Amino acid sequence: MKIAFTASRAEVAQSALRALGARYGDVPADAADIIVALGGDGFMLQTLHDTQALGAPVYGMNRGTIGFLMNEYAEDNLAERLSAAEEAVINPLVMLATHADGHISKALALNEVALLREGPQAAKLRISVDGRVRMEELVCDGALVATPAGSTAYNYSAHGPILPIGADVLALTAMAAFRPRRWRGALLPKTATVRFDVLEAEKRPVMADADGNSYRDVVTVEITSDPLIAHRILFDPGHGLEERLISEQFT
Repeated sequence: MKIAFTASRAEVAQSALRALGARYGDVPADAADIIVALGGDGFMLQTLHDTQALGAPVYGMNRGTIGFLMNEYAEDNLAERLSAAEEAVINPLVMLATHADGHISKALALNEVALLREGPQAAKLRISVDGRVRMEELVCDGALVATPAGSTAYNYSAHGPILPIGADVLALTAMAAFRPRRWRGALLPKTATVRFDVLEAEKRPVMADADGNSYRDVVTVEITSDPLIAHRILFDPGHGLEERLISEQFT
């Protein structure tokens, strides 16, 4: 089994990189059967984005903080763990954001695409689903569209629902909705195209964020799920995303 190791800049991750590379060997990512990512959830997302064009699945080991997408770190029996690992497949969101100056930014997000107010005033957003306006005006701090994999992240903190990993739905969740008062959001088919139009953009500027990559001064944001892009993540048996999503609701 050819393994490629990659690690965050944290010293604990770099130390693990040296130890595991010396013990199991380390090949370039494009020659690997499996990529092992050492770090936290943020680094795991970065690794999945960076290796998107490669066929190898990614197995994460936690050398960060929360590690929701990671397995427990251990130096022993890595080959056996990789052989026994269970695979989860995640389709990312595709964001197309049009800025006030007319240029367009494109980004992928495994967790969520969020719109957030840039200034002191609340954002005003119009929400359309599959070309039909569903909400003429949402006054809020922001709103997001989350995948099942990302439903326990920012979405859950904003009181959005936790989605089973196999569910063909997306969560549309509002942050601090003022009008309609306390509107929490909606569940949408995975095939839906969601469009946000920023109202009064000059007075109430809005930024878009795709898995931590920020784009300022947007006026429209369109979000779809891309079934043609598949990220493969490996988990130890009994500790996969499905189990973690269920367990999270009982903690």
